[in-house]
Amino acid sequence: MKTFEYDIVVVGAGNAALCAAISAASKGSLKIAVLESSSKQWRGGNSQHTRNLRSMHNEPTDVLTDSYSEDEFFEDVFKVTKGQTNEEYARFVISRTPQAVEFAKKYGVRFQPSMRGTLHLGRTNAFFLGGGKSLVNAYFNSAKELGIDIYYEFEAQDLVFDGKTCKEVLVLNKKENEEVSFKAKAFVIASGGFESNLEWLEEAWGEKARNFIIRGTRFNQGKMLKSLQKNKAKIIGDPTQGHMVAIDARTPKYDGGIASRVDCVSLGIVVNKKAKRFYDEGEDFWPKRYAIWGRLVANEEDQIAYSITDSKVQQCYMPSLFPPIVCNSIDEIAQKMDLDINSLKNTVDEYNKAVVDGEFNHTIQDNCYTKGLTIDKTHWALRLDSPPFYCYPLRPGVTFTYMGVKVDKNARVYADDETLFDNLFAAGEIMAGNILTQGYVAGFGMSIGTVFGRLAGENAFDLIKG
Repeated sequence: MKTFEYDIVVVGAGNAALCAAISAASKGSLKIAVLESSSKQWRGGNSQHTRNLRSMHNEPTDVLTDSYSEDEFFEDVFKVTKGQTNEEYARFVISRTPQAVEFAKKYGVRFQPSMRGTLHLGRTNAFFLGGGKSLVNAYFNSAKELGIDIYYEFEAQDLVFDGKTCKEVLVLNKKENEEVSFKAKAFVIASGGFESNLEWLEEAWGEKARNFIIRGTRFNQGKMLKSLQKNKAKIIGDPTQGHMVAIDARTPKYDGGIASRVDCVSLGIVVNKKAKRFYDEGEDFWPKRYAIWGRLVANEEDQIAYSITDSKVQQCYMPSLFPPIVCNSIDEIAQKMDLDINSLKNTVDEYNKAVVDGEFNHTIQDNCYTKGLTIDKTHWALRLDSPPFYCYPLRPGVTFTYMGVKVDKNARVYADDETLFDNLFAAGEIMAGNILTQGYVAGFGMSIGTVFGRLAGENAFDLIKG
């Protein structure tokens, strides 16, 4: 078997992995390899599909407005996770997000001016100019300048240990269809979750998973997580929990990305296969609630739902990848979506009658709500009475899974006996479950990946240099 020898081997090539490799290389001269299971064209994992990084700041910056304190940031995380988060680790990440933005700038990532309007994120999230693809391209350029070796279509299959020391990673060179070995003094595992492994999703979710769509990369198969389980790493998190969004049901099975998300949910109503509403669409601003809707749809019959709005709100949200299905009546929507006409008409009629008139303003939590329904809508409630009507079919879109490995605040991986492995670090989605157990707030995954990626790289370097 062909063997490669390095000081540090980083498994994965998304944001967290590249931050780790760059951080280690920038501290001094080491031989570093990055293993990317995809081809060059699809490099970057889920990070290629991202748009922004959530960051605290105490005053306006060149890319963020007003201020966004550590306490407010944590409160947002606390709300979306319904209190199911590790406050110590969450605040640890949050407090380091300003440095994460500066790190990105230092290594070539460009940010655009603060966004205003429908996303409600201009104060909280720094947007990459050119999106996630430009971010990973910038990091790959920096990695090349730092002398880091990138191996494309090299898929990590298994880790080999001697006690608590990782000795090598066994890798499939997909271009040559041969197994090779990478030996190193330290390893950083930043290869994502298992969301692209449809069989594993079905193990966790049952038959429901057959209707799931994978928003991100097809290459996150969870092979390193399986290997870590086998080698007695400490596994944390629920396999059914993750970042799951309601996306357009017409989206391709993989790699739909940001553009597949449907952002008008809070501006209308959402009904299930029986043409019934099943949750409060106006509970909170969309960036704080969009990630609960995938799970909500996943628990409905046949994992399908329908977002319906009318002509009054068409300028209030970002259009998605596919055009809406436009109808001149509620009856027509029911016919096109194969819903019971009377059930849908009754749902809309009951909703319209329950609307309490107020001053509609999609940029604030306004005073337009319903009263008297089994499930009331608490904000942005407008009658559906102004054709044409617009409909998006919805499916659960899995972004990444939360089950992963336990790490300390140096990004070192715990064994199941609660001791630390000697030379093994983890960053990104594979350890995000240390902070995220359910729910999600926009841009936080990139924050976690950047902070722990940098820690993994820096501490791997320090370990080697002694």
